[in-house]
Amino acid sequence: MNTDITASAKPEYPVIDRNPAFTKVVGNFNTLDYCRFITLTGVSVTVGYLSGIKPGIKGPSMVTGGLIGIMGGFMYAYQNSAGRLMGFFPNKVWLGGRAKRVCIPGGLKLHI
Repeated sequence: MNTDITASAKPEYPVIDRNPAFTKVVGNFNTLDYCRFITLTGVSVTVGYLSGIKPGIKGPSMVTGGLIGIMGGFMYAYQNSAGRLMGFFPNKVWLGGRAKRVCIPGGLKLHI
């Protein structure tokens, strides 16, 4: 059984690392990943608080919503970061010590 995710679909962008380690994926988080992570967590805490008002369990409901938001936000950021490293999402390609942005899928048109 082949468990390699890249075997089922071909990457559209240049591949930086075909099978990135956990630390490499987390180290590749960008500002947008952190913003999504924090936003999803904040929304989940708010929804948890609001859903706990009527039954009178605001605190536990808010904590549960926050934990769900933290896990979901981290997984979403991790998925985007890993996708960039594996070439499934647009990424920055490091060539000669300079970052170059990939603009067109498959065409490898680079901007400095």
